[in-house]
Amino acid sequence: MSRIPLLAHASLDDNLAWGPAGPVTVRRFLAEAQLLAEKLPAGHHLLNVCQDRYRFAVGFAAGLLSDRISLQPSSQTAETLRNIRQQTPDVVCLCDGEFDSQDLPRLDYPVLSAADVDAVRAIPDIAADAIAACLFTSGSTGAPMPHFKRWGQLAGSGQAEAKRLGLAERPHVIVGTVPVQHAFGFESTFLLALHGGATFWSGKPFYPQDIVAALKTVPQPRLLVTTPFHLANLLSAEIELPAVDLVLSATAPLSNELAARAESRFQAPLLEIFGSTETLQIASRRPTHGAAWHLLPGIELKQQDDLTIACGGHVEAGVTLSDAIELLPDHHFLLHGRHADLVNIAGKRTSIAYLNHQIAAIPGVIDAAFFLPDDTMPDGVTRLAAFVVAPGLERRQLVAELRRRIDPIFQPRPLVFLDQLPRNAAGKLPRAELAALHAAHTTHAGN
Repeated sequence: MSRIPLLAHASLDDNLAWGPAGPVTVRRFLAEAQLLAEKLPAGHHLLNVCQDRYRFAVGFAAGLLSDRISLQPSSQTAETLRNIRQQTPDVVCLCDGEFDSQDLPRLDYPVLSAADVDAVRAIPDIAADAIAACLFTSGSTGAPMPHFKRWGQLAGSGQAEAKRLGLAERPHVIVGTVPVQHAFGFESTFLLALHGGATFWSGKPFYPQDIVAALKTVPQPRLLVTTPFHLANLLSAEIELPAVDLVLSATAPLSNELAARAESRFQAPLLEIFGSTETLQIASRRPTHGAAWHLLPGIELKQQDDLTIACGGHVEAGVTLSDAIELLPDHHFLLHGRHADLVNIAGKRTSIAYLNHQIAAIPGVIDAAFFLPDDTMPDGVTRLAAFVVAPGLERRQLVAELRRRIDPIFQPRPLVFLDQLPRNAAGKLPRAELAALHAAHTTHAGN
């Protein structure tokens, strides 16, 4: 049975994290993880909802060291907690704040200052085939689904991303705006640090001023891991931005305009990451250099009819992708949207991703999303809806601009103006939230 070290850092005295009190060494991290493992009650499942990224890391490592599976749902609603309780009765919920854990067995993050740092002699290793985590899909295309991940897969994902970003040659300090419980945040702020020899900022800044403060607290080179939603808000704020050496974005389509603006403001490259909960991350691209994606080391794509299957590297067994993909030479490909996003009305085809790109590119639109309901009108007609945040635009202006960009058959009805869209902490729009909005506005607005 092969085993893989918990971290790739060369020395126990290397730094792993940065917090308000300064850097934390690998040795301190391992000592605290071991002490926390000893405090966890009996059981085989851990729901780690710690908001502090360092505490999450200690909790995850404690789970690994005590043979537990880390459950990482994309939301922490009461319904989600009830489902977890029913499916894993031995779960314990690790909290570091005023989190409503319902009736789940709970452990509040303890004080770990008594951890015996001097007793740490080596970096432990973990069986590669051990089930380390259960990640859940975001619900943006349906009900959240669980996916179990082996330690070897998780380590391989971090290693592949680190190699693509060149972190082994030049370790960065990672500042992430995305929650560590989300797959992108988990891989690109936590696993990337563990297996790329990097360090990470313990906080989860959300507002532009908080992001800037976090970046200023850590030394260069800095890697900002963010989403298009957070990035657009950051660039729109009229504040001075500190130096950033690399920007990484995922969770939603990124317009070329926003990518170019980010690179200009930071004077640094911006890369997008492509992947899924099913596969973990599998490719990257630099939008300002072209539309093609480049597969991460070891990953391959194969096609059967209209379906594309990812395999190799940390994907292990083949996984059929939900996306329409065009293969290119030299491990590159083009992404044409999700199969589930494809829209066919009266013989004309497009995709929700394309429509979202068009409406979001209209000057004055802050946020927007098209929605294709499951049901059709009584006369069998499929009718798209759209929700938009554009406080400075009048309806007639937006409609006129949409008519210039989108075929009349895809014009949305209703077109609903909102103060904000119901994005989750990762910047995604769960389909259930859009369905609820659609139901409310088709019932009451009648437009």
